Amino acid sequence: MKNNNAIYKDFEEISLEEIEENFTGFSEKASSNDDKVLLKEDDEKIKVIANHFKGIMQTLGLDLNDDSLKDTPQRVAKMYVKEIFNGLNPANEPEVTLFENKYQYNKMVVEKDITLFSYCEHHFVPIIGKVHLAYISKRKVIGLSKINRLVQYYSRRPQVQERLTNQIAEGLKKAIGTEDIAVVIDAVHLCVASRGIRDTNSSTITAHYSGKFINEGTKNEFLTLIK
Repeated sequence: MKNNNAIYKDFEEISLEEIEENFTGFSEKASSNDDKVLLKEDDEKIKVIANHFKGIMQTLGLDLNDDSLKDTPQRVAKMYVKEIFNGLNPANEPEVTLFENKYQYNKMVVEKDITLFSYCEHHFVPIIGKVHLAYISKRKVIGLSKINRLVQYYSRRPQVQERLTNQIAEGLKKAIGTEDIAVVIDAVHLCVASRGIRDTNSSTITAHYSGKFINEGTKNEFLTLIK
């Protein structure tokens, strides 16, 4: 696993296109009629949030007649509902594509260094890091991009890292139909780095192991592969 400086370096090298993909690139389950209802609900949420955020800005003494600030409440509200917190809407849960395990591959499948963007629910500031995970297939294998989308879905909401780790693991179990799951998250919390103690050198690591990954040999193999 990478140290904290490496995580910051990786983040600096991420392109705008990749960030946009991370926050907008997954399919919705809803039908066309449901989409219309959800759009209406989203519009209502945006209107309410924009009004509240306008009040926050006014309380802070910001001039909402300024060209740079006048549309900020609407921009922030739309960002919350449509982008960084759209994982709160169950309709945005990604569809999972499974394939028959025709080759009878019975070893672990590892995907590491999945980019993580989430938000601390205590201060609403970013959590930035990497997700490493593995599963051991039984009858089905999952499309690799669907793993990333599943990570994004649970990340796009106010979170604590411990809960996020378990949600990703349980989501994989449900999607693939196996208990043999390992998830490790290594992340920087800007609630620690940018405020309070302002420690920019520390990161937080959480892990979930279940099924065959409880075995020390299997767990150690996984940890070696993600180094």
